[in-house]
Amino acid sequence: MKQYVIDELSVEAHNKIKTYLNENSDHGAVAGIYRLPLPENLLNARQMRHTRCQPFYFAIELENNRITYEFLVRSANQIRCDCIAYADERQYNWLIRKADAMIEPLINTNGHE
Repeated sequence: MKQYVIDELSVEAHNKIKTYLNENSDHGAVAGIYRLPLPENLLNARQMRHTRCQPFYFAIELENNRITYEFLVRSANQIRCDCIAYADERQYNWLIRKADAMIEPLINTNGHE
């Protein structure tokens, strides 16, 4: 799986991130898994045509000392479809910027609280 991983999180950073995700993201029945919706203006042509598969999202997994952003664009309504694929360049860049913008205010960039 292609992923963007931020590791070596302190307990305090983990707790801040968890609170943020619980308040600002969709999360399902599996603890520590969150959904980050992909904006419609970033959908590729195939994803735009597959209205039955929309909305699309990226999965985020928060563990005790790390957070992982998957680069796989997932469908909220389908498990398998040819529109489910790894992020294209625009989606990839958006996810990296979004992940950094989400994390930076919650943790100090040098790794210390």
